[in-house]
Amino acid sequence: MGSAAPRFASAPPPLLPLLLLLLLLLRAERPLGAELTFQLPDSAKQCFHEHVGRGVRLSLDYQVITGGHYDVDCSVEDPLGNAIYRETRKQYDSFTYQAEVEGVYQFCFSNEFSTFSHKTIYFDLQVGDEPPILPDMGSRVTALTQREK
Repeated sequence: MGSAAPRFASAPPPLLPLLLLLLLLLRAERPLGAELTFQLPDSAKQCFHEHVGRGVRLSLDYQVITGGHYDVDCSVEDPLGNAIYRETRKQYDSFTYQAEVEGVYQFCFSNEFSTFSHKTIYFDLQVGDEPPILPDMGSRVTALTQREK
């Protein structure tokens, strides 16, 4: 009598479809976006691209972390090439915009004005509205008050 390999009465459930479903559910509640820290060499320009739907809110926050006078030029263009944001030599800033045109938006950081100093830049780009922390909070407005001592 040889030992036989154990047999399953039925095949085990496929894990891949369950895993994909879980990943889709986790992603469904989050806005799209990117968060990145990168090196911008002297005399250089770096652009990033993101597809944004019409009427969707986009938000860009950036900050120069190291380099030179901690300044950078930043611009955002809509899919038609119109400048919707342009600032020069800023250390940090925030920009929020409701997209009027659907398509690929371009976000550029420029250090072209500097001939010897590279920069480290952090940015956070969010596309879409973040859902409320609690399901009930979207329809309720409350005020915070300072407690007296």
